[in-house]
Amino acid sequence: MSGRLFSITDEEIGEPQDWSFPVPIAYGAGRLAEIGAQCQALGVKAPLIVTDRGSRGLPFIARLKSLIEEAGMTTGIFSEISPNPRDDEIGAGRAVFRDNNHDAIIAIGGGSAMDGGKSICLTANNDIDLWAFEFEQPDPEITTPFPTLITIPTTAGTGAETESTAMITHVAKGMKFCIWHPQLKPSLALLDPELTAGLPANLTAWTGADAMTHAIEAFLVPGFHPLCDGLALEGLALINRWLPVAVAEPGNMTARGGMLVGSCLAGIAFMKGLGLVHAISHMVGAEYNTQHGLTNAIVLPVVLRYNLPGEEAKVIRMAQSMGLEDTSNEAFIAAVEAMLDAIAIPTSLADIGVPAECSQRIAEKAIQDSAAGTNPRQATVAEIRELTETAIARAR
Repeated sequence: MSGRLFSITDEEIGEPQDWSFPVPIAYGAGRLAEIGAQCQALGVKAPLIVTDRGSRGLPFIARLKSLIEEAGMTTGIFSEISPNPRDDEIGAGRAVFRDNNHDAIIAIGGGSAMDGGKSICLTANNDIDLWAFEFEQPDPEITTPFPTLITIPTTAGTGAETESTAMITHVAKGMKFCIWHPQLKPSLALLDPELTAGLPANLTAWTGADAMTHAIEAFLVPGFHPLCDGLALEGLALINRWLPVAVAEPGNMTARGGMLVGSCLAGIAFMKGLGLVHAISHMVGAEYNTQHGLTNAIVLPVVLRYNLPGEEAKVIRMAQSMGLEDTSNEAFIAAVEAMLDAIAIPTSLADIGVPAECSQRIAEKAIQDSAAGTNPRQATVAEIRELTETAIARAR
């Protein structure tokens, strides 16, 4: 068996689309131009633009601000968000929101901007501590509705645009935690492939590998969830088809669109859960501020070798989605590694500055991560330490 095994055609990828599941989604090249009308339809009058420090000076931020002002609204920009957003930064953003009487948040950028914007939204209208929204805690009672939230991803990677979940670094603990609330949903996710066209090749590769990791880890999570499983497989098919093209041909709008849709599908799929790749990566990022998608990509082959024995039926489905003739565990891992090599992912965490001495500490933190709880194979601290050591030395 070989060839593309998904139903979306190249022509369909190029056509604007409006979807209502799981939240309202406006997809298509050039649709950022609609943001003024979209805000007005939602009753927004003074949105706060939230982005990360690296995106603050990019053209799409100035264009977004102009489009909002041209539509007769006031706005502001908060860009003090790190690659791995911190709890103190969320507090600063909340103060800007309140002090300037904003009524909505537009989170635009990569995964860190999405996480920062959503976290500010969680705390903006309520006097509730950020960590009361931690995923493992009971949902806090909300007395004031959350502000309107609009998400605009400019990378095809995190797929964070359709949910309230966010990964935030607890500075005092040196750990990342997931925060969320079921009542916070984006009122609109705007997916414009043109916004990803200026992304450098390395960031295209790193964020795309993040999306691939989401699809794979979500599908491997135990349990019966055909909705998420179907999205994971379709997302994996699109990412496998279009990621190498997007890296090699940055102006290819079909590839950019295919990756943006694939990333979104994989992001919805991981509401089912994730696994040890993310559990390890979250804690490495919290300590060493490494780029999340890049960290995931390096750790992925190591965790696959640990997780896949006993998962042969699921591996066959993933291999089929990638159009592989050989659907064995070994062939699937080899195909993943070939993809990572093709997009120039380093072969070890040491290559991105992670020292060998941290493995025990990372393992002790990773086992507390919510993603570790949905890994298909329950691991001990010693086993996670060994996986981390392998990833630091040489992942593949």
